[in-house]
Amino acid sequence: QVQLVESGGGLVQAGGSLRLSCAASGRTFSSYGMGWFRQAPGKVRECVAAISKNGRSTYYADSVKGRFTISRDNAKDTANLQMNSLKPEDTAIYYCAATSNYLGIGQAEYIHWGQGTQVTVSA
Repeated sequence: QVQLVESGGGLVQAGGSLRLSCAASGRTFSSYGMGWFRQAPGKVRECVAAISKNGRSTYYADSVKGRFTISRDNAKDTANLQMNSLKPEDTAIYYCAATSNYLGIGQAEYIHWGQGTQVTVSA
């Protein structure tokens, strides 16, 4: 079992940046692939970025490629999402999640979830 707590959300103007952090506790952090998902009102939850257990492989949704960067620090049990050039359509609740797979993209692959942090991008 691993517990996940997100932080770093907030209100930012379009074009601005935010850095989300996910602090993990419990089982060995490096045994999990990590992902960041988001869910906007009335929309399905989608994976925006994922990183493998050892950090060597990453995945990005097309909508965030070139703007978002996922990273992890297995020594500090943290996963981060650096979000640059934010757009109003990035407004959503962002969730950190853990999968026992090496690298997960599908929501069903993830077994542990944080409570989420709100990101609001104003035009």
